[in-house]
Amino acid sequence: MYRFHYTDKEINEILKTMVIVADTREQKNEHITDYLQKKGVLVVTQKLDFGDYSCLIPKNETLGIPRNIYLNSVVERKADINELCTNLTNNNGHTFEAELLRSKGSKFVLFVEDPFFDRNIVEHNYRSQYKPESLRGRLDSLQARYNFEIRPVEKSMMGHVIYHRFRYEARNLLKQGAF
Repeated sequence: MYRFHYTDKEINEILKTMVIVADTREQKNEHITDYLQKKGVLVVTQKLDFGDYSCLIPKNETLGIPRNIYLNSVVERKADINELCTNLTNNNGHTFEAELLRSKGSKFVLFVEDPFFDRNIVEHNYRSQYKPESLRGRLDSLQARYNFEIRPVEKSMMGHVIYHRFRYEARNLLKQGAF
């Protein structure tokens, strides 16, 4: 199979066209979209089968991209531990786990807008009957089962973190000639 290899200059030009896709159900994300717009990154809204954000490199025949290329990568965002606990307890967590199951085979990361996420679990600084050791065990078990990561992120940095995660993943794939 022939793989196209881009120069660094071509990769940088392609990355300037990168589009962030936000799920139609994503709410209260102005802090993210404002950051991306200031960065000059196009954000489109469309229904995603799982996750809140994804990324695509749009078709651009001048740059050798014959079709839209969607990264096999998603970001799920939770506003805080309380939202995560609600997802784990509503319907006994089956809806959340079903989303993880649909994401299997994709790079999936869960960003929680709480820079003190781990400490807040240990100190039970959340509104849920989940005991800290039970919550930690449930989260660790889900991560092991579905091969994803949970990352605490400061709310004001969320747009930055989402953008750079997708940018460097796309850059790496372009360098490898994976598209």
